[in-house]
Amino acid sequence: MTIACLPGPPDDVPPYEPWAGEPEVLAEATEAGRRAAAWIRSLPAPPALSPVGTWLATTLPGAVESATGSLDPAQCDRRGPDGRLIEGNGGVDAGTTSTLAVVPCVLSDVDWLTPDQHLRLMAVASVVTGIARLLADDPGTAILHGQVTRMCATLDHATRPDTPGLASGFEQAL
Repeated sequence: MTIACLPGPPDDVPPYEPWAGEPEVLAEATEAGRRAAAWIRSLPAPPALSPVGTWLATTLPGAVESATGSLDPAQCDRRGPDGRLIEGNGGVDAGTTSTLAVVPCVLSDVDWLTPDQHLRLMAVASVVTGIARLLADDPGTAILHGQVTRMCATLDHATRPDTPGLASGFEQAL
């Protein structure tokens, strides 16, 4: 049996250097994610125990916290040593991304929540996924031009209890 070692990273790849203001932006995203997860946990429970109710109370808020707490601009799109494109994930693992992506499919099963709460849940999942994608696509622009900060403000707005109904226009149309 022959054992061959895989080659390590090339010596000419510069180490990752954080962008100006990166630690503050990532801390802000982590806090916004914690607040959003707390809001999700505060939603009314279903009238009877159900798997989707448990998912909503535990899995989704955990995914929101995990995603915002693991953001990593160094995990951005880049070229590998062989020249192939390596798609970044912004620091969010595939399982967490999958949990956030299933929110639109689950909303039809959470009929005890209001349309406003449905809309807010969609906003949370979209914003958290969007922050990771921004960091994966172009971390410098996302951090230096305040895109992550604006997304965190949107996340806070969507989960603020005193925010007038986001779905009021939708509810009036019904």
